[in-house]
Amino acid sequence: MMRRWKIISFTAGESWATSDLALLVPVETLLHTLPLSLTYLLYMLASMEAVRGVNVPMYTTLRRTTVVFTMIMEYLLIGQKYGFSIIVSVALIVFGAFIAGARDLSFDTYGYAVVLVANLTTAIYLATISRLGKTSGLNSFGLMWCNGLVCGPVLLAWTFISGDLKLTINFPYLLSPGFQAVMLLSCVMAFFLNYSIFLNTTLNSAVTQTICGNLKDFVTVGLGWVLFGGLPFDLLNIIGQGLGFMGSGLYAYCKIRGK
Repeated sequence: MMRRWKIISFTAGESWATSDLALLVPVETLLHTLPLSLTYLLYMLASMEAVRGVNVPMYTTLRRTTVVFTMIMEYLLIGQKYGFSIIVSVALIVFGAFIAGARDLSFDTYGYAVVLVANLTTAIYLATISRLGKTSGLNSFGLMWCNGLVCGPVLLAWTFISGDLKLTINFPYLLSPGFQAVMLLSCVMAFFLNYSIFLNTTLNSAVTQTICGNLKDFVTVGLGWVLFGGLPFDLLNIIGQGLGFMGSGLYAYCKIRGK
């Protein structure tokens, strides 16, 4: 509807053929973005499984190594190279993450493996967004539309097979105005979250998006401490978190200075 009303566009200069109005993008463009949909589905599956694989501190620690995977995938897919200062900032983030999780190194082969697979799929997903943003001719809205158009039916079939669709239909508060309002708000927030990820990744880089994900932990930890409290004082955790934030800040400084 927003596209029809000229509120948004899918490219910088749109001129779709009449036969493509049903999809709002040419079929060949939709096919060109299929790798994005595939990597998104893999990213979702691996990320959801990874949360169950290890405890939260170790999950956070291992997930911060995503930036290393992302740098490698960007180099392999689009030939992106980074300078010494950027590499130092990334190393600082990863080192800080392991310092923060040093007391939780309870090794679990399956759990660690799943989290590392989630890191790999996240890196491929973000690098694919970056590559298609430069080669498909679509902007963030266009990429999101194509991704949703392909993934929607697949995910619907997935929920049917897994039994989630039946559970949803039988949910006793499904028609409750309060539940529907919260669900609508959740969908709106998810839309803006995805849009910000696509926009940041296409305008900047996949590594920048990953760093932003790490930097947001500063707000998450701060709000958690203020709102919920009860967090035990752990010097290693504080030092590790501080190193991670310093690395994220150094990366942002280097990017602003054009290094």
